[in-house]
Amino acid sequence: MIIAGEYSFNGGAKFLQQHHAHLLPEVYSAIERVDASLCKTKTSREKTMPGRQLYSPLALNKAFKNEFAPLGWKNCKVPCIYPTKFYRPHYVPKTMSKGAFRDMDFLKEKLGVEVQFGKYAFMVYNVCAKMTIFRNLKHISAGIEIVPVKKLADQMSTGVSYFEQFVWDLEQRGIANIDVPVLIIGIDA
Repeated sequence: MIIAGEYSFNGGAKFLQQHHAHLLPEVYSAIERVDASLCKTKTSREKTMPGRQLYSPLALNKAFKNEFAPLGWKNCKVPCIYPTKFYRPHYVPKTMSKGAFRDMDFLKEKLGVEVQFGKYAFMVYNVCAKMTIFRNLKHISAGIEIVPVKKLADQMSTGVSYFEQFVWDLEQRGIANIDVPVLIIGIDA
């Protein structure tokens, strides 16, 4: 994969240079070692592109895991214990499923990395909610969000969001006082 673009959200680039500079080369190297050609394994069944070979998000995620894991980056899973005190007195909730959790793809030395090839809402959730939660739980101090640029997203199933759209929305949204410093990295094959 190639790094096509970078966007510093809430001072992410500066924060990473000050606090995690030694980890950035690992992240860049892991991205560049992913062989995207091996991940073009999904045959489209969509009406707009039947039979077309597309990049598989599952294969891409596995390829990223294969590059990050040997460098000591680990998945971080946090159990969710849902409160019941907010139900009205007469309501009896269904038993909550055991094993509910939130997780971050890769974590090392308080730097969290998420790789996202999904819908737009997941990118926003990762940066504007999940990373804040993981910081509040003292697992991370900053984050990196790796997403496809439009050129790559166009070679995936419809609905996959992309770097350019995500950056535009973050620029229009602005920074909130709870936001984590994040470096958004746009990648292409």
